[in-house]
Parts: sequence; structure tokens; C-alpha cells
Amino acid sequence: MPGGSAVDPGLLRAAVATLAPALPLLRELGERFAAAGYELALVGGPVRDAFLGRTAPDLDFTTDASPDDTLAVIRGWADTHWEIGRDFGTIGLRKGDALIEITTYRFDVYDRATRKPVVAFGDSLAADLVRRDFTVNAMALRLPSLEFVDLHGGLADLAAGRLRTPATPEESFADDPLRMMRAARFAAQLGFVVAPEVYAAMSARASTLAMVSAERVRDEFVKLVSAPDPRQGLTLLVDTGLSDVFLPELSALRLEVDEHHRHKDVYEHSLTVLEQAIALEGSTPASRAGLRVGTTGMPGGDGADGDGTAYPVVESPDLVLRLAALLHDVGKPATRRFEAGGSVSFHHHELVGARMVAMRLREMRFDKETIKAVARLVELHLRFHGYGTGQWTDSAVRRYVTDAGPLLERLHLLTRSDCTTRNARKAARLARTYDELELRIARLAVEEELAAVRPELNGHEIAAVLGIAPGPVLGQAYTFLLGLRLDEGPIGKDAAAERLRQWWAQRDA
Repeated sequence: MPGGSAVDPGLLRAAVATLAPALPLLRELGERFAAAGYELALVGGPVRDAFLGRTAPDLDFTTDASPDDTLAVIRGWADTHWEIGRDFGTIGLRKGDALIEITTYRFDVYDRATRKPVVAFGDSLAADLVRRDFTVNAMALRLPSLEFVDLHGGLADLAAGRLRTPATPEESFADDPLRMMRAARFAAQLGFVVAPEVYAAMSARASTLAMVSAERVRDEFVKLVSAPDPRQGLTLLVDTGLSDVFLPELSALRLEVDEHHRHKDVYEHSLTVLEQAIALEGSTPASRAGLRVGTTGMPGGDGADGDGTAYPVVESPDLVLRLAALLHDVGKPATRRFEAGGSVSFHHHELVGARMVAMRLREMRFDKETIKAVARLVELHLRFHGYGTGQWTDSAVRRYVTDAGPLLERLHLLTRSDCTTRNARKAARLARTYDELELRIARLAVEEELAAVRPELNGHEIAAVLGIAPGPVLGQAYTFLLGLRLDEGPIGKDAAAERLRQWWAQRDA
């Protein structure tokens, strides 16, 4: 193949075997286009993944047929179709369980000031492939013949774990700066290393990412953070300066020495915390502690240990936990103080960090619930360190749980992950202490239904006891009883009513 590389027949057979479940559909669709006089090729991610031994969830095709011609070919064959991307040459359809996109060969001319393409349809597969982001995504399988097309050495790059661009990287990234984010995402998802010329172009053109919409940048970042091992992709974002454009707080951590972990800076500490949080996703209190707590576990979750006890489980990947782990210390640069004797302090960095995280995630156009949850975890991530050697009262434990609310299990994982000390004795002591705290929480939960702590009198009962109508005063009474419940646990309705009357009398005095 001109400009390409010879393919090992064994590799091709293995890739076709991976595609075996979809082969009848591929051949059938290819034959329909061929009968109508058009070319059709499977392209991009599905071809790449087939050589990696993975099945792609969706099937992407390219063709010389126009969108109108494509519609004529699939009419009566597809179960349903949609034309949302028609202006860009794409027709979507579903056939059985397969989701399919068929795009007319493209030849885009970009306005490089606004990054908006003027779409022009091409007339050859070769011209279509050269406009794609990376060589590993510029391989194709002609249909129905199953002829493999690799004009840019994508298969060799795939084998080497290397990211190159079909065109020059400067030209490719000028056309679409978001491709630099995709390079970091593929580094995280596939463990690939960018070629030196790609790295250089990313560094030189990092500032052009600012012309891409916040939503598109966010979506790529979410995919990166959700990868099995995001470190390599995050490091690429920071080292090339891309993170300075949309998440400067991450880059700022590199220079800040953490007083608790002098052997590493806060940036390295944060990456390690993220890795440890990922490792804990899907775990339960008992599996983390190596314990069996019988019926003292927290009810209401969807995970279970060997004894059948159910626990809440943070599924993998969990975006909220991962963002909180990565960003939990972003408040340190703003709060760093040099103390007498050479020590460094970061007082209230969790509160400052929570505000910074909320602001940044809003600018990245995250949804309100994600912003609220991540910021709250950042705010609470140091709370455990007040537990000391376990001297918290039951009241303090109840408040810890109530303050965390539905984020409690994520807070458990974040707090455990935040221990990155190389001192084995210290790490073991912290782990034992948190084991004990989780067990106390679990026992109190069963005894007191702690996950849904409420005053022992509801609003109607409070109004009846005090003879008042709904309003601000009733809210104050409710808050008083909630504090009483947290401080003293269940005391019974009669005792709660009596304490409420006492509070009311003192209030009027």
C-alpha cells in the first residue's frame, strides 16, 4: 500500500475475528452500497479496537455516497435512522443492536480563527483518512472485500503504542485544537506515548485550545479522568501547558511542597491520591479493612461482603470521586504560609479549595450536582484528621455522617486515599483508625438509622406541641430538635417533646 506498511496476515485475521459478531452486518451493508455503485469502509475507532482485541460499541463508516444517496441505500434496511449530522455528511442509524454512523468522505477547510469548518465532501478514501486526528484512527477496512487500508503507518504506531498525526501535527492541531486534548485522552485510555513532533506541536500551540468551547474541552477531560489510569494523560496536559488554559489550578500544584509529605510536591501527591481512589472504587468497608462486621454494616447499599451484609458501593469509574481526589488540595497555593522554624502551613486550604473548585467546574460547564458534590468533598476531606486516635464522641460521629450526607462513601474513599506517606507505621496507624471510624459509623447506622437522621418529632408534631403555625419559628424548632438528635441520639418522642417545651420556654424568657 503506498505510504503505508505491510500488514501481518495473522494480525489481520485476529482483527477480523474480533469483528466476527458484526461481520454479517458489515458484509451486508457493504454489499448494499456496492450494488448501488458506492464505496464503503469501516474506519476509525472500530478498526483500531479490532487490532487491540476489543469490540467497539458503535460502528463508524465512510463512503463516497452523498447523505441523500446514503439514505436511499439504507431505506428499508435500517430499523430507524436520524439526520442530526446531515449538514456534516453524517447519517445515523440503528440495525438490531448496532448503532451506526455513515459519513460522506470529508475534505474540511477550517477558519482557523474560529475553528469552524466549512464542510466540503471529498471523493476518495485517501483524502478522508489524511484529515483524521491520529494515524491509529486513520486505518480502514473496505467493505465488503475486507481489504485493509493503512496509508499512514497506523498499525505500526498501534504496535509501538505511539500517537502520530496523518498530516503534520501543526496542521492537524491548527485545524482542530481539541485534538491535543484527544492526544492526552488516548494517552490515558490506551497508555500511548505521543511522538516527539506531536509533543512539540502541543506545547507550541497549547494556547489555541482557548478557542474551543468549554463544553467540548470538558467532555474530553471527563473521558480522560474516567480512564483506567489517567496519570499519563494528566501529566501530558500539565507538561505541554494545555491544563494552563482550562484548569490552571492543576499546574499550580507542581511548585507547592506539602508539609505532610516533604518527599513529593502537592502535584505528585494529588496524582497518587487519584490513583489510590481509583483502586478503591467498588470496595466496601469490610473488604477495605479485611474485616467481617456481620450485621453491623450500613444498610441500604448495593454491594455485599461474604456474610451477605450490604454496603453502599462507589462504582467505577466515579467522576465525582476522581475529580475530588485530583483537586482536593488546589487551595494550598493560595494559603501557603512559611512559619517560624522553616515549616509550611496551609490553613483552611480545604475551604479555599472548595470555592476554587466550584468556580473552575462552573467555568468548565459541569452540571450543578457534580459541582456541588465535588466542592463538598474538597471541603470535608480533612475532617477525619480531627478524629485523632478515636476520641470522637458518638455525637461527633453523627455530625460527620450528617455533614457528608449522600457523599459519605465517597468521603471514606477520598480520606483513605489521601494518605500517601512512605512511613509504613504511620500509614498502618491511619488505616486502622479509619477502619475503626467506619465500623463505628456502621454500628450507629444500624442502631439509629443514621443515614437518615431526623428529629424525633416531625413538623406537624412540633406545631401541635408548641401550638404554632408553620413558618420560620417552626423551622427553628426543627433545627433545635435535629441538633438534639445528633448530640444525644434517640431519646424518644415524649422526652423530645419535653426538651422542646423547655427550649420554647427559654426562648420566650
